[in-house]
Amino acid sequence: MTGRAEHPGHAAEPEILFSRTDERLGLFEVRAVDPFADIELLHGWVTHPKAAFWLMQGATLPDVEREYMGIAAATNHDAFLGLHDGVPAFLIERYDPAEVELKGLYDAEPGDIGMHFLVAPVDGARRLHGFTRAVITTVMALLFDDPSVTRVVVEPDVRNAAVHALNEAVGFRIERKLEKPEKDAYLSVCTREMFHAALAARTGQTARTEQTVQSKQAVQNEQTVRAEQAPPAEQTAHAAQGVTR
Repeated sequence: MTGRAEHPGHAAEPEILFSRTDERLGLFEVRAVDPFADIELLHGWVTHPKAAFWLMQGATLPDVEREYMGIAAATNHDAFLGLHDGVPAFLIERYDPAEVELKGLYDAEPGDIGMHFLVAPVDGARRLHGFTRAVITTVMALLFDDPSVTRVVVEPDVRNAAVHALNEAVGFRIERKLEKPEKDAYLSVCTREMFHAALAARTGQTARTEQTVQSKQAVQNEQTVRAEQAPPAEQTAHAAQGVTR
């Protein structure tokens, strides 16, 4: 990976650790969280009402700073900032589930990795269709970019229906319900093979949808040509049918 040039008098831009281009939504990039420079941004995200499942609703700025300073110092936990077209747009935490979040609660396997992700709150006018799915796809691609990772293990709150649907879309399977001190959760897993199978299924579905749209458009175009070539009386009939439908 090529480093970015530094300019005299300016701090170096954070190194981009991973990038992925979504065919619809463009460039997604990931860099490490800076627990000093990013903390006000993260505080606004994790305490937002839409981030209730992040469990930091009442956190102060120093609370959030301590949390991410601790993660930065840990050997089994990392935090990343996700960018969309260069703008901060989501937060990722990657951790060893046998030591963080799920210690003693499941049968760990070599190659397991855990994750949390949070999409930055936006108003309805700026929301992009399919954005959250593109984010979780980017997160999973980041995790499996490490060849030592064979399985992603997560523990979302049982009440978080939106995340369960997203997890299923990228290949997760719910194993069982867990009772944790802070929540009831669904232990869910996704292997590398399950993730790639989910992506392939989605690509196939998209291709079939596009083919259907193209077929419908071809039929409409043919009907238009026929109507234009029809005698005037027949054209009038076609126009009348279009109005009354």
